[in-house]
Amino acid sequence: MGSNETWITEVTLLGFQVDPRLKVFLFGIFLLFYILTMMGNATILGLIWLDPRLHSPMYFFLSHLSIIDMSYASSTVPRMLENLVMQKKTVTFGSCILQTYFYMVFGHTECMVLVVMSYDRYVAICHPLQYIVIMNWRVCTALASICWVFSFLLILIHIALLLRLPFCGPQTINHFFCQIVSVLKLACVDTRLNRVVLVIASVSILVGPLFLVLVSYTRILFAILRIQSREGRRKAFSTCSSHLCVVGLFFGSAMVIYLAPKSSHSQEQRKVLSLFYSLFNPMLNPMIYSLRNAEVKGALRRVLWKQRAV
Repeated sequence: MGSNETWITEVTLLGFQVDPRLKVFLFGIFLLFYILTMMGNATILGLIWLDPRLHSPMYFFLSHLSIIDMSYASSTVPRMLENLVMQKKTVTFGSCILQTYFYMVFGHTECMVLVVMSYDRYVAICHPLQYIVIMNWRVCTALASICWVFSFLLILIHIALLLRLPFCGPQTINHFFCQIVSVLKLACVDTRLNRVVLVIASVSILVGPLFLVLVSYTRILFAILRIQSREGRRKAFSTCSSHLCVVGLFFGSAMVIYLAPKSSHSQEQRKVLSLFYSLFNPMLNPMIYSLRNAEVKGALRRVLWKQRAV
């Protein structure tokens, strides 16, 4: 480190560089989407808690997915909304690192929970007689705990590698949150090791789980086609289609952001893709499960009917 290099204590998030009048409009739209995200996922959590018919492994993991989506959106959206309307766009470097950590933790946890949910559907459809034995509550609790603990520990490796670097500027991040690649640009030394580890981790946490999901659903598809009852096939497709939609949205947008060549998207396009990944996906997930899942719609009707009766 040369004598003219100093450690940065705060950074400026440039966010969306658009006309000030458009920022007010974007603030209103994004605030509405954020409220819908929180309300939708809170509704799913409430239904699972209130309706005994939803006290099953599938909805146990769905409740974790809702918690992750609420946390995921909350890790970036409030700061983005603040930057749209406030003149001061600076954050302390410590809070920036903290945001990077939790954003990555929730993303990795969601990826693993989606894999566990696909395994749950595989056992339910391909081994229905052993389902209660295999997916008992001890196993479900252990699987959910592994998803959370593994993600928290894995991201600590990235943060440890990040904090070993000296950061001396520039003090601006051309993004609406502290995305790890953007934070690495603030370092005044070679970050090749960090980028290699990041690429390896991204490929492992996206391609590996996606392969497991596809294997599970390939076997599920063959099992569904062997079901003789039309009603049985319809119910099986109903419970699996909503999860497949969520998986497609999550892995599709994640791969475009983290695995596509940098030259294929401008920085502003990457911001929009990150926004879709961190806000629109969590908002759409409860809508998908409520619109395409008969059990969730039934639970919602029962809760509303009880409220009317009271």
